[in-house]
Amino acid sequence: MSLAKILPFLVAAAPLAITTPALAQPAHSGPAADVTTQLPRGAAPSHYAITVTPDAANLKFMGKVRIDLTVARPMPTLVLNAADLTFGAVTLTPAKGKPVKGTAKVDADAQTVTFDFGGPLAVGAYTLDIDYAGIINTQANGLFALDYTDNAGASKRALFTQFEAPDARRFVPSFDEPSYKATFDLSAVVPADQLAVGNMPVKSSANTAGGKKLVTFGTTPKMSSYLLFFGLGELDRATKMAGSTEVGVITGKGNTGKAQLALDASAAILPWYNDYFGVPYPLPKLDNVAGPGQSQFFSAMENWGAIFTFERALLVDPRFTSESTRRTIYGIVAHEMAHQWFGDLVTMAWWDDLWLNEGFASWMATKVTDKLNPQWEMLLSRVDGRESAMSLDALATTHPVVQKITTVDQVNQAFDAITYEKGEAVIAMLEGYAGEDVWRSGIRAYMKAHAYGNTVTDDLWKAVEGAGAKGLVSIAHDFTSQPGIPLVKVDSAQCQGGNTVLTLSQGEFSRDRKDKTPLRWNVPVMAQTVGGAPQRLILQGNGQVTLPGCGAYVVNAGQTGYFRSLYPEANVKALAKDFTKLASIDQNGLLADNFQLGLGGYQPMGLALDLVDAVPATASPAVMAEVPGYLNSVYTMLESDKAAQARVAAYGSAKLTPVLAGIGYDAKAGEGPQVPVLRSSLIATLGGMGDKAVVAEANKRFAALASNPAALDGPLRNVWLRIIAANADQATWDRLRAMAKGAKTDLEKSTLFALLGAAKDEGLAAKALDLALTDEPGKTTSAAIIAQVGAEHPMLAVDYVLAHRQQYEALIDVSARSQALARLGGGSADPAMVTKLDAYANQYLTPESRKVVDRAIAAIKTRIETRARLKPALTAWFAGK
Repeated sequence: MSLAKILPFLVAAAPLAITTPALAQPAHSGPAADVTTQLPRGAAPSHYAITVTPDAANLKFMGKVRIDLTVARPMPTLVLNAADLTFGAVTLTPAKGKPVKGTAKVDADAQTVTFDFGGPLAVGAYTLDIDYAGIINTQANGLFALDYTDNAGASKRALFTQFEAPDARRFVPSFDEPSYKATFDLSAVVPADQLAVGNMPVKSSANTAGGKKLVTFGTTPKMSSYLLFFGLGELDRATKMAGSTEVGVITGKGNTGKAQLALDASAAILPWYNDYFGVPYPLPKLDNVAGPGQSQFFSAMENWGAIFTFERALLVDPRFTSESTRRTIYGIVAHEMAHQWFGDLVTMAWWDDLWLNEGFASWMATKVTDKLNPQWEMLLSRVDGRESAMSLDALATTHPVVQKITTVDQVNQAFDAITYEKGEAVIAMLEGYAGEDVWRSGIRAYMKAHAYGNTVTDDLWKAVEGAGAKGLVSIAHDFTSQPGIPLVKVDSAQCQGGNTVLTLSQGEFSRDRKDKTPLRWNVPVMAQTVGGAPQRLILQGNGQVTLPGCGAYVVNAGQTGYFRSLYPEANVKALAKDFTKLASIDQNGLLADNFQLGLGGYQPMGLALDLVDAVPATASPAVMAEVPGYLNSVYTMLESDKAAQARVAAYGSAKLTPVLAGIGYDAKAGEGPQVPVLRSSLIATLGGMGDKAVVAEANKRFAALASNPAALDGPLRNVWLRIIAANADQATWDRLRAMAKGAKTDLEKSTLFALLGAAKDEGLAAKALDLALTDEPGKTTSAAIIAQVGAEHPMLAVDYVLAHRQQYEALIDVSARSQALARLGGGSADPAMVTKLDAYANQYLTPESRKVVDRAIAAIKTRIETRARLKPALTAWFAGK
């Protein structure tokens, strides 16, 4: 229940006699009238002064907070957010009055605490002082501990915070919603020999009794509570200057060298962002803080001035970090840095507009990475991102980009591919419509107008349209306020006088509701004949466009449009013939579109496979790297028919082995920048499909470890080990376990332990599940083992978790609990899984918190239907090869 429902009583209450007369205050305080809040309206903070004393050994902490706040209307009590906190003395002091002691009443379900001071509060300014205590978690919620082994083999514990979305309330009683922005002073009593980290640089540090010191950080800018950060441990810091800003990386002692990629990336990206946004980064420093372990919910968090990232997503170890992982690290740094403006400086008013943070940061990360590292061809990744979003958006259980959020569980579940990848895809489309210069001008105006404030999605659209992108608001509304995927159909194509006249119509692409009345969008279309000049059209229902030249044509040229393109069969065949004449991004988009159209039953699956077949061995490595994924998808779809699978594997070996032979198993001097990514894709897929030569090579390299512990070192180490783990027998599994236990770093240790869950042998998978519930892997690694089992044996993993539900939930973030079972079972094609997930949701989840389960159920049902429908066509196509 929202506490806002008690507002009529709050307004009618008489003022407490001891409080001061009303000061000059705005008519409204806190969120705007049309912005959601779960707290009573009428009181809002301006400043927090927090002092915490962590007791890391006993997983608890003491806290004191002084909150400067304003009451804008008479209120009977003060209600703040609090979770897992206990309370001592509470005092409220009016600006010109005497302190009044209060009492605290906790509502654990609502995650609030109500402070009663014996009578209603009048309008005015106050200071609220609270003594409290809290717990230190072992998963990434609130203040949490991560245990690890340092480079000398000693056991250590570090502390960090994770507050997005609703977990600052586990660290300090607060107005823990994005619209309640305030400044923060943070102090901590910590061991004198440890490094404390906050959003701001240390302002002062003074030794205290018992080998402790009191560290006080500088005052933050005005910001939302979820962006506050505190870290503590035996840590090192390395820095560089980026203009006037000190950028840094913070790691466990001795590991800053492994964060050099992140440090260099930060120093390069920050000036570019300063210029792009037109508002310089406002804090004096920007750290990337690396923490050991992992989360099943997130990799990194954009705390203002102190980004937190798990080591696996930030550190580079030359013994096993792949080229793909290096690029992912760069992208994560860029994503979180983009948040320093989009999210931190300007923050969504409520979680309905979470996509404003995440979609924009994803888009910006791709853009800056492409600008600063053009050799990586990062814009090609937008096709994969679009496909990730469409996999959810094609089902009836999808949701709009801008969605209604009312509960904590809904906030946590909003972090999905629609928010991130569809958000990025829509922004890329709108930038293409507006033009780069107009788009950037609109962003700059938006930043300047709303700095240190809160916004809704329309504020962004109006700023860009105001910069010159006429008509953008209506297009943006269509793609963010309603769910689904437009289907642009070419009804006819006529060559007339050297031009191609396309007649287009619009429908809606769906995997599980083709008979529904389609929605309508204003769809920005950019079409061209192969080699011809592109032409633009805003498609509203039906339309025509004339393209220079005749021949094969592409409707979504450049792949910036968020829609599927359905062509006549003749054009698909013509595009297959002219495949090498297309731009790489259109090659990738064409493969993705047609494969999904085949899966959805909109055209014969053979057309999509013909396109895959048309990709030559001489294709761009970035395009060829996509081909194994399509073959693996078909291989998986035929898992119930081993003979059919064998034909797919044989075709895959015939098509891919010559490419692999051409580039070799190991890197060569002077090879192109995309070749390492291609090599990894080829080896992983061929090994996964049981290619004899690749599996034999994996076994040979694994055997060499007996005489040379460095035999597998290099960027493909984990690729080879995954092949070994998947095909492991008992002896091999035991050896992998011994390697995990003896690993020199926690990053390597967690990776090896997780691989134990990848065994195809069900008996070994069951052993991995039992191992996960012991202390051996480490508290944040156990869930990763179970997730690996779920990928290969979903029913086994789900049954195990249901039988050990409470033990499993202790291994994952609170934020992930309502989604965890759906993630484990969501890849299944077993009708029994539908029944099992539904029963679980009925027993343990509310209608609001079961949405991820419902999406998993929809995906399973669609997968079952698709496999049954396509099996004859798939079997026939590969039998003919």
